[in-house]
Amino acid sequence: MTTHVRRIRQVRAYTLRGRGADYHDQDRGHWIDDHIATPMARYPEYRGSRQSYGINVLGTLVVEVEADDGTIGFGVTTGGDVGAWIVERHLARLVEGQRVTDIEKIWDQMYLSTVHYGRKGVVLNTISGVDLALWDLLGQLRQEPVYHLLGGAVRDELICYATGPRPDLAQQMGFIGGKLPLRHGPAEGEEGIRSNLDLLACMRQRVSDDFWLMWDCWMSLDLDYAVRLAHRADEIGLRWIEEPLLPDDYWGHGELRRRMPDRVLLTAGEHEATRWGFRLLLEIGRVDIVQPDVGWCGGITELLRIAALADSHGKAVVPHGSSVYSYHFVISRTNSPFTEFLMMHPAGTEVVPMLHPLLEDEPVPHQGRLKVPDRPGFGVRLNRQLPLIRPYEHPS
Repeated sequence: MTTHVRRIRQVRAYTLRGRGADYHDQDRGHWIDDHIATPMARYPEYRGSRQSYGINVLGTLVVEVEADDGTIGFGVTTGGDVGAWIVERHLARLVEGQRVTDIEKIWDQMYLSTVHYGRKGVVLNTISGVDLALWDLLGQLRQEPVYHLLGGAVRDELICYATGPRPDLAQQMGFIGGKLPLRHGPAEGEEGIRSNLDLLACMRQRVSDDFWLMWDCWMSLDLDYAVRLAHRADEIGLRWIEEPLLPDDYWGHGELRRRMPDRVLLTAGEHEATRWGFRLLLEIGRVDIVQPDVGWCGGITELLRIAALADSHGKAVVPHGSSVYSYHFVISRTNSPFTEFLMMHPAGTEVVPMLHPLLEDEPVPHQGRLKVPDRPGFGVRLNRQLPLIRPYEHPS
C-alpha cells in the first residue's frame, strides 16, 4: 500500500518590526546590550552598546511552509528583509512543488543554488529558516514531535546551563553552570583584564566549587590576550572560554588550544556554518566543544551532519541557545549532554521564555531541567497578534 505524500504548496517569509523583534533588539538597560566585549570594542564609540554598531539591524525572519492540504510549518531565525528577499525571490522556487519528505534534496538544492553568493551568514540563516519550517511541517503532518523524527529521545529531560549576568542566581535556580558575557577586550588593556577577573572571582565566591563558570567572549579577543586571560582565569576555576577569536581564524584557535591550560575548555562555533566550516574548527581549531546555532548553521538537516562529524572526533555538540529548535536536537543526541538557556529577563534574574512574544507555548526550564514537549513539530505556535509583514510576496 502506497501512502500519499503531501507536496509543498507555498513558502512565505515574514519580518517582525519594532523593539524586541530580535532578541538582540532590547530596551536600554537590558544586560544583553550592556558593555560587552565585541570585535567592534577596539573602537571606543562602539564599546558601550552592541546596538550602537548594528547588532540588531537584521531583525527576525519567520518562514512558513504550507503543504497542499493547508497544514503549515514555520521556522524562526535572524535575517529580516534581506533574508525574506532571499526566501521569496530565490529559495521558494526550489521548495514549492517538492514532496514534504524530500528535506535532504531541498537542502542540497538551496545550498548549491546560493553558493555563489552565500556559504555563510545571512544566506545560511535563510536556508536554516526554511529547513526548520520543513521539519516543523513534517512533524505537523505526522502528528509527532521533531525529536521523534530525529530518532527519539536519548534522555528524559534536558540539563541546562544559564547565560546571563548573574551566575550566582542561576545556581539558586537549579542550573548546572552560568556563562558570563566578557565585558572588556584587548583595547581596554590590563585594567580591563583585572576587571574581568575581579567579576569572575566575585561570582566564584558566590557559587559552589562544582558550579561551572564560563566566559562568552563573542569573537572579541586576540591570541595573546586570550592566552593570558585563560591562564589567569584558570586559577579562579573557569570551566571554558567561548568563541574568543574571530571565527575564520582556525589556526589561531589551534594555537590557543595548544597554549592555554588543559583544565580550561576551548569552545566555539556560534558564528560558524555548515559541516565544512566545522571540519576546519575541529581539525585545525582543535576546539573541545562545538556550538552551532541551529538557526544559522544550516538548520536541523545540516546540524545532524555537524553532530556526526563532531562525534567522529570525540567532541560534544552544545548548540548556541535557540530555544525549541535546539531542544529537539539535544534531546535526541548522545553527544549533546546539556543545553544552553539564555536568560532573557532584562536583569537576568528570572527565567522567562527566550523568544517571547514571538512564540506561544515555549517551554522554559524548572530547577535547571527542561521537558521537551511532545506536541507535533517543534511544539510551539506563532503569535499571530504580532505585526508580521511579508515584504516580498512572490506569485504562487
